[in-house]
Amino acid sequence: MRTRSSTTTHSAPLRVANTNQESLRQTNDWQVLATLLPYLWRYRGRLLWALLFLVAAKLAHIGVPLLLKQLVDAMDQTQLGTVVLVVPLGLLFAYGGLRLATTLFTELREVVFAKVTQGAVRTIALQVFAHLHTLSLRFHLSRQTGGVTRDIERGTRGISSLVSYTLYSIVPTLLEITLVVGYLLWHYDWTFALIALTALVLYIAYTIGVTEWRTHFRRTMNELDSKANVRAIDSLLNYETVKYFGNEAFELQRYDESMARWERAAIQSQYSLSLLNLGQSLIIAVAVSLMLWRATVGVAAGQMTLGDLVLVNAFMLQLYVPLNFLGVIYREIKQSLTDMDRLFRLLRENQEVADQPEAQPLSVSGGEITFANVTFAYEPNRPILRDVSFTVPTGTTTAVVGPSGAGKSTLARLLFRFYDVQQGQILIDGQDIRQVTQHSLRSAIGIVPQDTVLFNDDIGYNISYGKPGATEAEITAAAQAANIHPFIQSLPEGYRTQVGERGLKLSGGEKQRVAIARTLLKNPPILLFDEATSALDSHSEQAIQQELRRLAEQHTALVIAHRLSTIVHAEQILVMRDGQIVERGTHTHLLTKNGLYAQMWALQQQDEVVVPAVTQ
Repeated sequence: MRTRSSTTTHSAPLRVANTNQESLRQTNDWQVLATLLPYLWRYRGRLLWALLFLVAAKLAHIGVPLLLKQLVDAMDQTQLGTVVLVVPLGLLFAYGGLRLATTLFTELREVVFAKVTQGAVRTIALQVFAHLHTLSLRFHLSRQTGGVTRDIERGTRGISSLVSYTLYSIVPTLLEITLVVGYLLWHYDWTFALIALTALVLYIAYTIGVTEWRTHFRRTMNELDSKANVRAIDSLLNYETVKYFGNEAFELQRYDESMARWERAAIQSQYSLSLLNLGQSLIIAVAVSLMLWRATVGVAAGQMTLGDLVLVNAFMLQLYVPLNFLGVIYREIKQSLTDMDRLFRLLRENQEVADQPEAQPLSVSGGEITFANVTFAYEPNRPILRDVSFTVPTGTTTAVVGPSGAGKSTLARLLFRFYDVQQGQILIDGQDIRQVTQHSLRSAIGIVPQDTVLFNDDIGYNISYGKPGATEAEITAAAQAANIHPFIQSLPEGYRTQVGERGLKLSGGEKQRVAIARTLLKNPPILLFDEATSALDSHSEQAIQQELRRLAEQHTALVIAHRLSTIVHAEQILVMRDGQIVERGTHTHLLTKNGLYAQMWALQQQDEVVVPAVTQ
């Protein structure tokens, strides 16, 4: 056996985790099934019909070897001293009819039950997708997208596999075993039934025992597969960063390390699978040999006919296929339960930010924003905001400036209620945003973030995302207001131009103008700009700043800025440092105070003078 010394560092924690997960899995299997049952029970009518067709198909399947016995016995006329060359046509047609009936009822069961399986998969996948969108930003920042999508993919596939294997294989196999053993016990010597039952018990015990032993190999393989997938997606999403630093070989090495660990786990899984298949075949081979030996002895003693010998052999061959498949089914069901458990765990993820039961839609009369003694921390030992209080009056613009890490962007996240404050209140027109529905809150606010991420679709779709169903005229008007319409017209495909993954086919300034157009199309009463023009050239920035100032006259605006020249017209400027407001006032007032804002202004003015000299 291969030693584990080379993988101890990586695999030891994983084995401990797998051990803990295994103990949980034993108690969770029935919980997973209990969670799934209501989704299937919605289609109980179809489920009943499917079971009826299942029974009919299995009875027809059992009838085939019985008719085969009659055919053989009808042809065996040696005891009468004659040889019959004409096969009874009635038995022949009945044999063919039963063969056809088996397939017919099986397909009817498939047709009736398809709606049940696919309907349950669709409903659960939709609920998980919707639930993921309700989870807080904390969850999405702590989880890797590749792993979540793989859990959803495997979980939905596991539902389909579990339902199909249970109804199409487990139940029919148990029914067929019962019928066959009952027939053997009723018509032949009890040893036939004993051999069949003993083989069945040994087979099931061996299958369960070995499968339980090899489950952790399969689970480890899947865990490593997910990690490799996450690493690959993360690398591809950061394609430009990889290229900037020339780290293609480094990324390939990291991916190969993940795949190497997956390869070792996959090989172990295959070795254990081969051992399982070999033992299963041995049990079946011994059972079939014993059954044929007993039947041969019976024929030789005149206690059984040749038709009986053929019947016993046919029964065992019919049982061999589902029994052999039973091992595969058990493994797949165990894996399906594991995958479904991961899926349902996503569905059970705590919704950190949730609407209260009595939450009402936000009623916006003017859009006044108030932060009242707000204290917030992402982690208990890392406070971000400390007793922050300010008001953005209706129809005015308030700018927030300060050094990096001062907590400026956190204000935007709290206003959108991506997180709930630990202390204090955030009010819009006097309403605590925790008391209103999240949908109505976010419908009332439009944002242009500093880091604009676009959907992998065309420009028109990305602009229209601010108002799904918007007309082409509305989209064009928003693009014109954002000063991006001429650029779009210059493209060969115009508004149908694809922007690529995360909008990477567009420049930073072009993406930001698309984001501005999207927000303008939404036309909310409250506007939030998080360094909205940071990626624009000076000419475009001046044009958009004039448009933004015009819009701010009709809206309540909160502007988070680093470039102070863009917010000199704000009615109120808040200067933040270390999570607190240290200065507030107009541009002119803050300059006269000769404080932090004046220092930042002087530094930026100096940079604007020095930079052109350097670049000449």
